[in-house]
Amino acid sequence: QKILAGALDEAAQTGTRTRLLRFEPGAYTTAPFVHDYWEEVYLVSGDLFVGSDAEGKGGEAFQPNTYACRPPGVYHGPFRSEGGCLLLEIHYYDNA
Repeated sequence: QKILAGALDEAAQTGTRTRLLRFEPGAYTTAPFVHDYWEEVYLVSGDLFVGSDAEGKGGEAFQPNTYACRPPGVYHGPFRSEGGCLLLEIHYYDNA
């Protein structure tokens, strides 16, 4: 991952963060994620499968130019990528 801008303070539930996240070919996660901030994700390149199992099999396929917005408290994943992918992510707290 590479932080492009901002800082997110999860303990204080403040801030914003923009980052690039790369999955190498064959990479996968084994469990769903959940967090207390908003997350906007844009699949820049590669392939991403969402909802795979703990062994990295199955899931729904997504291609480049896919966008997702996840509110706080929403479980998402596990993820996998066959050929690798690059994601642009924006994380923020909406406590204004």
